[in-house]
Amino acid sequence: MASILIIDDEKAIRKTLSEILSYEGYKIDEAADGEEGIKKFSTITYDVVLCDIKMPKVDGLEFLERAREINSDVPIIVISGHGNIETAVEAVKKGAFDYISKPPDLNRLLITLRNALDKQTLVIETKVLKRKVARVQEMVGNGPGIKLIKETIEKVAPTEARVLVTGENGVGKELVARWIHEKSNRSTGPMVEVNCAAIPSELIESELFGHEKGSFTSAIKQRIGKFEQASGGTLFLDEIGDMSLSAQAKVLRALQEGKITRVGADKDINVDVRVIAATNKNLLKEVEDKCFRLDLYHRLSVIIVHVPSLNERREDVPFLVDYYLEKIADEYGQPKKIMDKNALDMLTSYNWTGNIRELRNVVERLIILSGKNITADDVTSYVLPK
Repeated sequence: MASILIIDDEKAIRKTLSEILSYEGYKIDEAADGEEGIKKFSTITYDVVLCDIKMPKVDGLEFLERAREINSDVPIIVISGHGNIETAVEAVKKGAFDYISKPPDLNRLLITLRNALDKQTLVIETKVLKRKVARVQEMVGNGPGIKLIKETIEKVAPTEARVLVTGENGVGKELVARWIHEKSNRSTGPMVEVNCAAIPSELIESELFGHEKGSFTSAIKQRIGKFEQASGGTLFLDEIGDMSLSAQAKVLRALQEGKITRVGADKDINVDVRVIAATNKNLLKEVEDKCFRLDLYHRLSVIIVHVPSLNERREDVPFLVDYYLEKIADEYGQPKKIMDKNALDMLTSYNWTGNIRELRNVVERLIILSGKNITADDVTSYVLPK
């Protein structure tokens, strides 16, 4: 059931429109003037707004401007008995979907409403499709930490320099690697990812360098490794601090000579790969503990990009929350929910041990479990530890 906000200072007009549109199956809300309309529009997500032009406190054109700043996706149909061509043109210039004179022709009003709802559906579907085909998720935030990362990416990406991305779990190290690849001269080539922590140590060499048929018991056919797959593009070695020392030695050779050897083979294979590595560990401490090769560390860390934890960049939490409120709503095919200030303040001061990955999960949980608006009580009930 589509929801419509009717804003008009004439009670009789509001009542008439409300009765007609309720009968047509729409869910109706009313506001007696533009000021009340702005308050409701900023806290509730409507599918369409019907708005009078001449009203006390805040007129229709001012409402239109302010509403477009809050949510530009909601179609606003302007209705007025004091209108002329100039007013209609001005309203459309300010973003109105359409202009209807009073008294409105019922058939035209219903057709306009249907067209407005169809347009909104198309807008939502387009956003969903754009997100699905987008190659890289945007980096959200305006704090100094994110600005420095973006500036570093712009400088480093066009070069062939190897990059080591550091930071806690869930901060977005993979996203940094993807943006470096996207802005590099290798962006048309493949970006191949390897999670070194997820592959058993006895299989990591086969995963990276490939193997020949019969080279070990389960090698029933030849396998092309990740280095070969990434040739001409970028190889992203995630959690490289968990790689075995034997595999580290072979990676070092690949970086030094641009050659790899498949497991069970004698022939060298030339590979043209840019390596970006990431870790949540202190690799220099790992070197001291003899768990990581110092020479490999120096090969990988030509450029070091540190991604701060979410607790270190709390100024970005409101931007991230708003981003995920919209993104997840689009994924679910439902209107974006509004989060009140107290709830947002609670999330901003929350201890984000899981960083951005945790924040996304929390926002999704709140979208699913809360009502139309997300309140401080929702955060207390569904987020804060009991």
